[in-house]
Amino acid sequence: MDRPLQTWLDELASLAEADLSVQNKVRDEALQQCRELIRLCSNAIRAGHREQWDDAEALLHEADAKGRSLQARLAPYPELSYAGYTQDALKELVEARVTLALISDRDLPSLHDTSIPLNTFLNGVCEAASELRRRCLDLLRRESFDEAEHLLARMDAVYEVLMAFGYPDAITRGLRRRVDQLRGVLERTRGDLTSNLQMVKLRNALRNFGNSSLNR
Repeated sequence: MDRPLQTWLDELASLAEADLSVQNKVRDEALQQCRELIRLCSNAIRAGHREQWDDAEALLHEADAKGRSLQARLAPYPELSYAGYTQDALKELVEARVTLALISDRDLPSLHDTSIPLNTFLNGVCEAASELRRRCLDLLRRESFDEAEHLLARMDAVYEVLMAFGYPDAITRGLRRRVDQLRGVLERTRGDLTSNLQMVKLRNALRNFGNSSLNR
């Protein structure tokens, strides 16, 4: 074999081995960080639903730090930064931020200093709107109908905005499918709210009828 070619190939193999070895190590680290980030976000949302606001804020603060660390670590490696597992973890972070903001009437995350890609951000907002169903059901069990209606209106507002994005999935990272799922969640939640309101009205009517009968 021509020695210059062999020398060139040996050099290429050496450079590639060094580069790919580093990327593989970074990828393994990123996968672990993504799992930890998703766990923190899930626990933050769970704490919010339980109205353990201090715990929720602490977990969200930790998740924010983990998200920034993950993005900084992957910045030199765009193929890892934009990999599905990385963006899924960042989507969970957006979901946690928005869900906690919506159920506690706190400030929504800033849109101007976010480093999360907007297609990932949109998917996180969509999943946050779906997550509000759980909160609505909790409120219905307490018969807190005004607050449940307030959250339902927020779900509806998110849906109305997101359904306008008709771009291909390759651009939106599957947003259309999530919006379709949100529509189903929204319809079921509206049905549950309507049924509960009607049941309460019927119960009150029967109680009033019984009281009027006793007074005769």
